[in-house]
Order: sequence, then structure tokens, then C-alpha cells
Amino acid sequence: MVVSVLGSGSWGTALTILLARNGHEVTLVGRNKTELTDMGETHHNYRYLPEFEIPESVHFASFGDTIRHPEMTVIAVPSSTVRNVLSSISGKHDLVVVASKGLETESSKTMCQVVEEVLPGAHIGILSGPNLAVEIARGVPTIAMAAFTNTLAAEMVRDAFMCKTFRVTTTTDVIGVELAGALKNVLAIGAGMSDGLGFGDNTKGAFLSRGLLEMAKLGLAMGASMETFLGPAGVGDLFATAASKLSRNYRLGRALGEGHTLEAALKDLGQVAEGVPTSHAAGALALRHEVEMPIFAAVEAVLRGKITPTQAVGMLMDRGSRMGDFLG
Repeated sequence: MVVSVLGSGSWGTALTILLARNGHEVTLVGRNKTELTDMGETHHNYRYLPEFEIPESVHFASFGDTIRHPEMTVIAVPSSTVRNVLSSISGKHDLVVVASKGLETESSKTMCQVVEEVLPGAHIGILSGPNLAVEIARGVPTIAMAAFTNTLAAEMVRDAFMCKTFRVTTTTDVIGVELAGALKNVLAIGAGMSDGLGFGDNTKGAFLSRGLLEMAKLGLAMGASMETFLGPAGVGDLFATAASKLSRNYRLGRALGEGHTLEAALKDLGQVAEGVPTSHAAGALALRHEVEMPIFAAVEAVLRGKITPTQAVGMLMDRGSRMGDFLG
């Protein structure tokens, strides 16, 4: 297939490497022209994935450049930029794969909902699962789910990405896969906080299990399937992100638990941590659908600077605490 991958960070680069290895004609599209020129000359992304060679067949372009009409467009930019990025690209996009995991902060809309508004008429779905970029580039056995309401589109995406090290299954539960992929980032921040505070596996296990239940409750209220949250796009992605030092959201949370400010932690991270903006959007969705989510509310309160990580743990251990206690 002729594929455009939007986003030249670690995630977009890893997916580009995977697709090019599978024999597709891939163009990696990014914002920084200087970095893209360097990648075109060296076929390495020295900023994000320096140790991996980008196949020679890959082309590079900037947003706004005229590129060949893609048969598949993969979105791998931060969720906060999806709307603007799509508004800046030209041409027709028939099959769109959302690989960005987050919610739009202002509207609390999922990425597929945002894409549908900007590119009406396209077949839109999401690819998600326990997918750490470095491990995909390394060829570590990985599984993902392609969620589309159109089963033929899901099968096309599955076949495009499938290889010996990357197994893809399909589902029609788009909202469930999207919510699971976005919300687990918030929980990964909390898991990092727990480790940063020096607590043990008991604490983190309790936190993640209760958080998973809250994720599922919100998902069910929005029409998702419980099965999705118990599968690779749900609990699988959550466990991988909340336990791995490769996870940006986990590393951010750990820094907060160790006493760093959010500003300092983000600066040290040097990349986007999707759980930060998603936390606020998740709170808005919880209120809109009348789902009580104290775990998520606690993380949001810490990110807003209303309470410390230590105070959040104490309030969660208090059986009488409610969401209003955190965000009041």
C-alpha cells in the first residue's frame, strides 16, 4: 500500500519502520524540516529512535508538502495537535488509522470523533494495544487491535500491519479501544507516582485494578464493551504502560512521586505525556456521564497542584472520599 504516517516522533517512526519492513511505500510526514532532511540523509531518527535504521524505501515530507495520494493515512501525532495537523494537510484520505492515544482537552472528544469532523467520509478507526515504540522497532513480539465500524477497513489495516512480530486482531468496538488507550495513560502516571513515593506492588496493584474498573465503567456508559477493557487494548496496554520505564507517562508520574513539580518533570521528559491533558478530559467525561471515578480524580488533582501525591494516597485510602473531595 501507499501509506502516509503523520508524526515523526518515536511512535510515528516506529510505525514507519514496521510498515516499510512489511513492504509498503511509506512517507513519514513531520513538522521539523531540518530533522526530516537529516532523516532523509541518514535514515535514522537520532532524536527519538537513534539505534534503529529507517528502511531506505521510506520517503520524508513536511506538513503542507504535496505527497502521493495515500491509500492509508496513519495519525501518530500528539492528540492535542491532531485537529490542526489534519486541517493543514491536503488531498484525499480514504482510510485513516488513528494511532494517537488521547482525548481532545477542550471538547473531551475521542480522536476518531475529531478526525471524522475534519475528514468526513473517510473510513476511520484506531490501532491500539500494549505497543511501546522502542519494542516495536526492535521486533519484540507485540499484539494490537484494529477497531473500525467497517469490518473490511479493519481487515485491510490488520493485513497492512501484520507480520511475524506484530499480530493484529480486529474489533468493531471503536469507542472502547479509544477510551482504553487514552485513559490508561492517566493510570500510568498514577502508577509512576506510587513507585516514586516508594510504595510496593500491593499499592500499585490496588491502584491499577480500581483504575481499570473505573475505565470500564466509563466505557460501558459510553457504549463500549467490557470485553475490550479485559483484552490487549485495555488491561494489556495498561499493564505495559504502567509498569515500564519506557513509558513517558510512567516516568512523569514517578518524577512527581519523587517530589518534582509537573513543570520540571515535563521539561526533563522532553516529550509529550498524553496522560496530562487526557486527565482533564476524562474528568469532564465522568461528570457528563455521571460515572464516579475517584482514582482518576485523584491523579487530576495532583496534576492541577491541588494536592500532593502523598495526600492523594491518603484520601483514596479513606473509604468516605468522593470525587468532589479532590476537585471540589
